Amino acid sequence: MDNGAIDDVDRAILYALQGDARNTSSGDIAERTGTSDSTVRKRIQRLESDGVIKGYSASVDYQRSGYPLRMLLYCTASIPERGDLIPDILDIDGVVSVQELVTGEQNLLVTVVGESDDDITPVAQSLLDMGVTVADEVLVRTHETTPFGEFDSERNGEE
Repeated sequence: MDNGAIDDVDRAILYALQGDARNTSSGDIAERTGTSDSTVRKRIQRLESDGVIKGYSASVDYQRSGYPLRMLLYCTASIPERGDLIPDILDIDGVVSVQELVTGEQNLLVTVVGESDDDITPVAQSLLDMGVTVADEVLVRTHETTPFGEFDSERNGEE
């Protein structure tokens, strides 16, 4: 891809895969985009190799799977080290995501799931041991996502 530029077909592919990658075939996407099945497959391969599509994962309802606590930990780490700490933070049991924040005093957002407070406390201790300060904790009731609307040509009036 040229400097990360994507076209309308790429956007339609991304929108469809974000909505339901498991049950959306390249044929379904081809029909929607007016292209061939092989074109869609080649585009998906290119989007994957260029790192636009980073992977595929299941959307897990942690509460229904026996882990009712979802906690957001707003943390502060040394600015030169924060990016390098992310893989180590992701290795902590219970951590399901880490986001690097670029504004505000807190510069990492760590999402942790667990059965009880006893599962969350060791995560905070592990972060402290790494030199990361937990500045705030937020308990999350629900978490929903949707595909990015700018990838949806129908929503944006394109056909």
